[in-house]
Amino acid sequence: MEPMPASPGSRPDPAKSTPFTPLSFQLVLLRRMADHNPDLVEAARHQLGVSITEMREANARWQAMTRSPKARGAASRYRSVLGPPSDTVRRQVGDLSCEALLWPVPLWPDLRFEILLAPNGAVWNEWLVRAPGAPPPALRTLADLAPWSCTVDEVARAFAPARPMEGTAPTRWGLAFSGTDEDGQVRSCVAEFTWGLLQRVALRD
Repeated sequence: MEPMPASPGSRPDPAKSTPFTPLSFQLVLLRRMADHNPDLVEAARHQLGVSITEMREANARWQAMTRSPKARGAASRYRSVLGPPSDTVRRQVGDLSCEALLWPVPLWPDLRFEILLAPNGAVWNEWLVRAPGAPPPALRTLADLAPWSCTVDEVARAFAPARPMEGTAPTRWGLAFSGTDEDGQVRSCVAEFTWGLLQRVALRD
């Protein structure tokens, strides 16, 4: 007697059986940036050699991983996906001493993906930062603020005082500041970031 075919509910899900890799995580980063810079994301996707469907599937799997009732802690999840961090440093944020774990991101060789761990081990920040030893970009005027060229901290330092603003979605941040435009006029602006990387700058006046 031939064995009965497995029911649909008993078949393994190929997506779940495929390891979630550092490449998959880069696709998650790109998926969140596509709303602001679809052309840059499209070029990066071709550079990685993946399809739009693969990018969407990676993002869907990541969301499922983070929202699952059985999800592991954020720090453990990042270690599982990205491997051991390339750097571990201490960061002082106000009165809080944190441990920062950093991983390389091949799409942006001069950047690192960083998570900040509170003393109790909880992850309270996760974004892209400049790699240790990599020179920051020269940010003098608003014309220097090209998409993907700089991070939250770099814009905040270059155009101090900058006021943090709540992002429009998770993994997004905003900064309100003033800067000089191409005509030498001082303009009020809002810079928008996704995963800590600059996406666009909008004038407020």
